[in-house]
Amino acid sequence: QVQLVESGGGLVQSGGSLRLSCAASANIFGISNFGWFRQAPGKQRELVALFTRVGSTVTADSMKGRFTISRDNGKNTVYLQMNSLKPEDTAVYYCRTWTGTYDYWGQGTQVTVSS
Repeated sequence: QVQLVESGGGLVQSGGSLRLSCAASANIFGISNFGWFRQAPGKQRELVALFTRVGSTVTADSMKGRFTISRDNGKNTVYLQMNSLKPEDTAVYYCRTWTGTYDYWGQGTQVTVSS
């Protein structure tokens, strides 16, 4: 089993920045997909950005140019740099790692953007 621990959420004003971190308890790079999702109140959970198993990145269209996913292989950690935050970015942000065999989620970290 893989544990995922997120950190870095909080309250920020519109236009501000935050960096989220997600540390995995095992080395998963090159083995599984690893990425960020978010869920706003009353909405479905949606993809933010991810690293595929082979290392390529995917970012949701609405977040391109503002959000950047990166990673530190030595620390088994994925980061999400969020710039130019908007009130509509307010959500619980989850990291996830998955393959066709397993699917693990972190506990989530709250991001609140005030106008």
